Amino acid sequence: MIKEFRDFLLRGNVVDLAVAVVIGAAFAALVNSLVADVLTPIIGAIVGKPDFSNLNFTINGSEFNYGNFLNALIAFLSVAAAVFFFVIKPMNTLNRLRGASSEEEASELELLAEIRDELRAQRGSN
Repeated sequence: MIKEFRDFLLRGNVVDLAVAVVIGAAFAALVNSLVADVLTPIIGAIVGKPDFSNLNFTINGSEFNYGNFLNALIAFLSVAAAVFFFVIKPMNTLNRLRGASSEEEASELELLAEIRDELRAQRGSN
């Protein structure tokens, strides 16, 4: 039973998942720092203040704190932009430089299969 447990722990999928979680946590800290320490001050310099949490209005005694929503929205858009421009775009460029993408390879395989089927059909009709 101990050997089976050891084999389970050392299986590639478990190790890959553990590495992904650790790298993901480190990457999250990096992106959060980029947003908090670089992008938010830029927004604050443009708009005038980086924190909108005190923005609100009142209707019939009910207070609407829309500033907290604005903070969350700006944080979300900042994280999305950071991930897109600093991870996705460079990875897409790197993949493009390395060669065909997996989608192109899949379409090429489909095309080759169609050619094969057409050749078989032609051979069968002769």
